[in-house]
Amino acid sequence: MEQEYLNVGKIVNTHGIKGEVKIKRITDFEERFKKGRTLYWTSGETDDPIALTVDTHRIHKGFDLLSFREYPTINDVEPLKNGMLMVKKEEIGSLGADEFYFHEIIGCYVYTKTGLYVGKIKEILTPGANDVWVVDREDKGDALIPYIEDVVIRVDIQKQSVIIEPMEGLLD
Repeated sequence: MEQEYLNVGKIVNTHGIKGEVKIKRITDFEERFKKGRTLYWTSGETDDPIALTVDTHRIHKGFDLLSFREYPTINDVEPLKNGMLMVKKEEIGSLGADEFYFHEIIGCYVYTKTGLYVGKIKEILTPGANDVWVVDREDKGDALIPYIEDVVIRVDIQKQSVIIEPMEGLLD
């Protein structure tokens, strides 16, 4: 059976000369970047991800900065730019009720409480107070659905469906 991986961040640039990389995080779990954790890097072109051991982690100007034991200098990490950092799917653990991983939500179909089809979730934004689900609507522009109790009524991962109660102007 082939190993499955989940994206946790994208390396957007290098930082300084000591081998740090600037990460755009795609996870709510900061512990994924803890010292000693193993992450897997891929450029999207190679077949086998490369294992990397987190040596340092800090947050700077809204980005995660990581360094890896195997790549101690800027020259070492330069080729990692624009690659994805991943974890093995089997290592993610389980969540509590009404908690979901991004990969479980992306691809779900969104309907209003009255049964009107809205579209399919294609991306999740994490601007701060709450997540925002980007819904691809076939004949209109994307809809931005805030993941808040007043709007998202029900999420059914097994049926890949989300029921919402849109606020006034949300779908206009």
